[in-house]
Amino acid sequence: MNLHEYQGKEILSSFGVRTQRGIVASTPEEAVEAAKKLTEETGTGWHVIKAQIHAGGRGKGGGVKLAKNLDEVKSISDDILGMMLITPQTSAEGKLVNQVLIAEDVYYPGDSEPNEFYMSVLLNRATGRNMIMYSTEGGMDIEAVAEETPHLIFTEEVDPGTGLLPFQARKIAFNLGLSGGAMKEMVKFVTALYTAYVKSDSALFEINPVLKTSDDKILAVDAKVTLDENALFRHKDYAALRDEREENPIEVEAKAAGLNYVDLDGNVGCMVNGAGLAMGTMDLIKQAGGDPANFLDVGGTADAKRVETAFGIILKDPNVKAILVNIFGGIVRCDRVAQGVVDAYKNMGDKINVPIICRLQGTNAKEAKDLIDNSGMEIISATEFQEAADKVGEVLKA
Repeated sequence: MNLHEYQGKEILSSFGVRTQRGIVASTPEEAVEAAKKLTEETGTGWHVIKAQIHAGGRGKGGGVKLAKNLDEVKSISDDILGMMLITPQTSAEGKLVNQVLIAEDVYYPGDSEPNEFYMSVLLNRATGRNMIMYSTEGGMDIEAVAEETPHLIFTEEVDPGTGLLPFQARKIAFNLGLSGGAMKEMVKFVTALYTAYVKSDSALFEINPVLKTSDDKILAVDAKVTLDENALFRHKDYAALRDEREENPIEVEAKAAGLNYVDLDGNVGCMVNGAGLAMGTMDLIKQAGGDPANFLDVGGTADAKRVETAFGIILKDPNVKAILVNIFGGIVRCDRVAQGVVDAYKNMGDKINVPIICRLQGTNAKEAKDLIDNSGMEIISATEFQEAADKVGEVLKA
């Protein structure tokens, strides 16, 4: 589950990570009040206005601007709020900005060359260990840094059993070229950051930039945080941070219906039971000359209501030219699934305007095929993988 910058910073701060202070606002008037409050706390009248969307590269799209007084805070906030912000990480349409973060200006006047670092914490799936990735080249596209100057990217793997050891935190600070007070502050920062990552059950922390001020303070100026949804049962307060406005509306609808659905860019809708079979079905579609339009796992229940809901969600995608239903009947019998498909087809009427290929294999597969073939519905039945692939290819070429 992705978080907004201000939410990520709240989590970091709760574990002792120093962050750029800020207050979120939903209107220009709220932005002005937030700026006034920050001025009282910090003593500075300059503020950074940051669009809050689930995408990086906001500055490149005009979503991060500096305001030197309250009038600019109001006018800039008014410009950003409600805009469709386009960044390298959004679609061509961009994302609607519903909130802005009014943040303190942490770059000191006269400090012409602030030190900006990159730092992230994530799981290295190849080794099964957590990994801290860091670089002296903060504030830049880390992908470009990795491609053009890979020697400037450092990694430190952490054994989950022992946690981050003191010598590792010191090594990171040393590789970043720090010494004295700045080195001590970085050790504290890295230690607190790793603790926050583990205890919040996060999948990713990315801080770009981590700033070293001229008086050796180390703080997170930005924060990209992705939480592990499988661990949200341990963090009821974090679950409430979900912003469904930032998520794909079809995926939100599917989640509410209890369906595992991921939207993709292809032209063949998939309805499958089981994640492994779903992955195999996506390969099947590619072999047939199509592209999967979604990942959809209906689970162990495939009655008419559930199948109808799944059809409706798949058909919300205008790019879908065919639907492949691929069900293995183990606990659930194939004939029950077939009846669900037929009933759903009848209930939806003319809402189904693309060919449907239905492959049912397993318990009562023959009865299921007979039921579909004799239903009078325009459903193409299949029993074997290759047969289903051939039929997908045929309807795409028609």
